[in-house]
Amino acid sequence: MEQVSNKREIELRFRWKRLLNYGNVVKQMPFFLFLAGLAVVYIYNGHMADKLNRDIARTQRELKELEYEYKTVKGQVLFQSKQSELVKAVAPLGLKEMSAPPMVLSDSAR
Repeated sequence: MEQVSNKREIELRFRWKRLLNYGNVVKQMPFFLFLAGLAVVYIYNGHMADKLNRDIARTQRELKELEYEYKTVKGQVLFQSKQSELVKAVAPLGLKEMSAPPMVLSDSAR
């Protein structure tokens, strides 16, 4: 029984040595290079995905900031375009609000 297990161990070692000899390793080199290339592509793809996620997050933050700025400026423009605010804005220029309605000029030559 002990001799059979020793024989199996020897056969197993011999099989591994036969698989790992120089000729077989050289024969499998294109496959190993292919696997190494796949690993490089896989790592590169992961880095590109992370970079893309960071760019998307940055763009979303910028878009939110621009949206807030747009709403703020729009509110200021609406506030400043009210008649009472316009009167205050043009008062230093010496302009006053009209008290009489505008006169309509008609062409009497026709």
